[in-house]
Amino acid sequence: MGFFDRIKQIARLTDHIDTQSAQASIIANIDFKGPNVWILAFAIIIASVGLNVNSIPVIIGAMLISPLMGPIMGIGLALGINDTRLLKKAFTNLLIMTGISIMASTFFFVLSPLSLEEPTELLARTNPTIYDVFIALFGGFAVIVEICRKEKGTVIAGAAIATALMPPLCTAGYGIASGSFAYFMGACYLYFINSVFIALATFLIVRALHFPIVHFSDPEKQKKVHRIITVFTIVLIIPSIYSAFMVIKENNFNQVAKTFVQQNKNIGNSYIYDYTTRHSGHKPSVIAISIAGEALSERDIEQLHQKLVHFGITPQQLEINQAGTFVTDNSADKEMIKTIFEQNEQEILKREELIAKMESQLKEFNSKKFPSLQVTKELLAQYPQITSLTLARGERVESSQISLPNGEASAQELVLAIIKTATPLEETDIAKLGKWLQIRLDVAKVEIITGE
Repeated sequence: MGFFDRIKQIARLTDHIDTQSAQASIIANIDFKGPNVWILAFAIIIASVGLNVNSIPVIIGAMLISPLMGPIMGIGLALGINDTRLLKKAFTNLLIMTGISIMASTFFFVLSPLSLEEPTELLARTNPTIYDVFIALFGGFAVIVEICRKEKGTVIAGAAIATALMPPLCTAGYGIASGSFAYFMGACYLYFINSVFIALATFLIVRALHFPIVHFSDPEKQKKVHRIITVFTIVLIIPSIYSAFMVIKENNFNQVAKTFVQQNKNIGNSYIYDYTTRHSGHKPSVIAISIAGEALSERDIEQLHQKLVHFGITPQQLEINQAGTFVTDNSADKEMIKTIFEQNEQEILKREELIAKMESQLKEFNSKKFPSLQVTKELLAQYPQITSLTLARGERVESSQISLPNGEASAQELVLAIIKTATPLEETDIAKLGKWLQIRLDVAKVEIITGE
């Protein structure tokens, strides 16, 4: 058997799938009534709390119990097998579940007493990136292949966490509750991307695995159904391609803008202390930089525009904010500013050297700490009558050393071991303890003091 034949044999799915069971499982999960309604509402509240307090474990737990994945995969299945009734049912249930989710999260954020000074996780659900597209698409592939597999595993739970359908809906509710249209639209856009690419992945796998197509006895009805499915599939695919293209375009611009700022941080006696990027659909993206220090001259601005061209950005896409700058024509002032910058750099270097020195000292101190607890346990195994052990590092100075000429007097380093026992130790035991502690603690001298 050739290499490629071997690879095909390993990767073949047909021997490990059950399309009938998979189809029945997807259809069963489309239904939205009874317990599913309450489970969804509870999961949304849990996810909203997690987003509110920036608790990732809470968000993960909410995503695991959410039933949102069912209708989305139902749409992909319906498109793949040409079933308009199933498509209508799945689409309707998805809209209802989405509406309930947004209402529940809005209700929570209206009543929530918690503060949102730094809503890190909420902000992360309003700015889709190309990674969200990849996660949704390949997460959808993983889920539909898992459902088709004869022996089920834990892939569905993992994909439910990765694709993150619930957090955008919670963020949309927060946008409504706080009156932030930008939050609401950004979250809805991310939810749309996730849903569309999961459905698209399901559709592609259903077609690839040749699920049984729904046929009608009436040829005219068959043609009508085929047209409806075709139109809906096109409506599903075209926006997804456009969304993916826009996300890739915005992501590329963000990376280019970041590199541009890093390479042009200092501009003469000025510097870029902050920047933001803005994207507005069909209009060109914009990079807005904030300048501190001396105001940019016309020549400085022209040089920035010339450098922008090398990054594929036009001068019209650059906004310069110079609110934090000042204008000066005095050479003495320029020299003073230069001196201040140089002094700041020197001060930073001194602090870095001091921090490095302190870290070295701390490391040296920690290296000299004794494993007192472990040593005590080992001694107790040999001498059960020991009641306590105290270890200390110090220096001994003999009185005879004091009278020596300058430079000849010295202190002897040693380790002091204070051992208290229930019954007195023999002199031979004390000598053995001294030698044992010298080897165990890797020191040259150990002084033992015993007592009861």
